[in-house]
Amino acid sequence: MKKKLLFVACLLTGLLFINAGLNKFLNYLPVPKEMPEASLKLFTAMMQISWLMPLVGIAEITGGLLFIIPRYRALGSLILTPVMAGILLTHITTDPGGWIMPALMTLVMAWSVIEQRRQYLYLIGR
Repeated sequence: MKKKLLFVACLLTGLLFINAGLNKFLNYLPVPKEMPEASLKLFTAMMQISWLMPLVGIAEITGGLLFIIPRYRALGSLILTPVMAGILLTHITTDPGGWIMPALMTLVMAWSVIEQRRQYLYLIGR
């Protein structure tokens, strides 16, 4: 039961990342009409760096796909961790009301890492 619950949580989290990554290329999600000024400044600055959003989009799509597949979930977690850290910190600092979903996604990723902790031992030579 625990394995199935983890799979469903990872599937939903992975799909959220894939959706966010695809949106960076296809721009199909509407931009919120009322954004905090700090968020607007941050996103405007990030858009000025032409390669940043495509890079984050590729990382989100690749990491999301890998995160869904149990065999490659550890690799997906490694790809998504810096992206998730940026998302979570951005929401905490610029949009305090929007931190709940990134926090839940972070918890799912942490649960996945804890469940697959043996796979990470190879990275540190054990």
